[in-house]
Amino acid sequence: MTRSDRKEGIANSPTIRIVHTSLFNFLNYLAIGLLLATLPGFVHLQLGLSPFWAGCAVSSQYLATLVSRPQVGRMTDVIGPRTTVLLGQVASVFSGLCLLAAVSLRSTIVPCFVVLLVSRLILGCAESCIATGSTTWGLGRVGAEHTAQVISWSGIAAYGAMAAGAPLGIWLEARYGIGSLGVTVSGISLLSLALALPIGAVPILRGAHLPFTKLLGRMLLPGLGLALGTVGFAAIASFTTLFYASHTWTHPAHALVLFGSCFVAVRLFFAGTINRWDGFRVALVSFAVEFAGLLVLWLANTPDMALVGASLSGCGFALAFPALGVEAVKTVTDQNRGSALGIYTAFLDLSMGITGPVAGFIIGRFGYSAIFLYGSGAAVCAFVITLHLYRVSRGRRTRTEQQILGLQES
Repeated sequence: MTRSDRKEGIANSPTIRIVHTSLFNFLNYLAIGLLLATLPGFVHLQLGLSPFWAGCAVSSQYLATLVSRPQVGRMTDVIGPRTTVLLGQVASVFSGLCLLAAVSLRSTIVPCFVVLLVSRLILGCAESCIATGSTTWGLGRVGAEHTAQVISWSGIAAYGAMAAGAPLGIWLEARYGIGSLGVTVSGISLLSLALALPIGAVPILRGAHLPFTKLLGRMLLPGLGLALGTVGFAAIASFTTLFYASHTWTHPAHALVLFGSCFVAVRLFFAGTINRWDGFRVALVSFAVEFAGLLVLWLANTPDMALVGASLSGCGFALAFPALGVEAVKTVTDQNRGSALGIYTAFLDLSMGITGPVAGFIIGRFGYSAIFLYGSGAAVCAFVITLHLYRVSRGRRTRTEQQILGLQES
């Protein structure tokens, strides 16, 4: 085999193709992650607004993503995932420019906050297009047999980038000011667009498209499990900086880096367990570990204890999204998978959107530690829903095996 043949073989390998489209997800969520740990402090400490409004600023993006996800999922099935991703990348550029404009208005609180919300809403729509589009693009490039790998790499890119973006955002703000984040978001989005343009589109699958209500019914319970499991992640990503400040601890970025590192490590080394063990079993273990980590964070009275809690939480949450996602996508045909992924992922956005203001309210009443107790309770609820889904799935499998056995005997 010649060197050129080897290079062509590597370029066409499923893993390289998956990583290629997952890169757009990484850059998308890196831009989002830059703002997660810095926006609450900007709204609360610099603009002088309450933690509730800081939570609203964070959650407005996820509200936009939640509302747009189903329509974007349908777009990927109808006009193709490549076009959907490109539209999202252009929108992300404009979001960064709006953030820069909001920072320039910081001396007038209301206009600043309004323009900031516009930036967040645009970024939320961009997230829908890039996240759903890149995952569906990856599936189209490698085939449905690699669904678990595509969703796992998509999650590694998304959550790993958010976890990496948070400490990077803190560093950029400290060194260059909050305005540098708007420039960086636009720059990252332009880079992502330049990398996406050379890649070809995948065939658009024709066939019957399930109505939204039927797709929602199939995604409802897996989506609720995902939403409840995401509460802890949302609390850690959005409020760790203020949690550390409330204890007068330094270096909150260390907790975020550990959370992200553990998350990515578990995704890389244990993603194969989804196909070997069954997605529901993996999700059950994931939620149990996440619960333990959030409980440690709630009880943490030293920075080291907080680091342990963040690490456990990262390990626990790592496989929840792909484990439930693989089982959810199995319930629809290939031409409906973009819409199904859009609806399923919308539950993550719902959780991120609700957690911000709810956490702000909880902080105002009970202090920063209480949000981790809230997250641990949500993880328990996610475990219960997943256990129900696992029992239903096992019962359905048993009945199918009995029917096959009966046909063979007859």
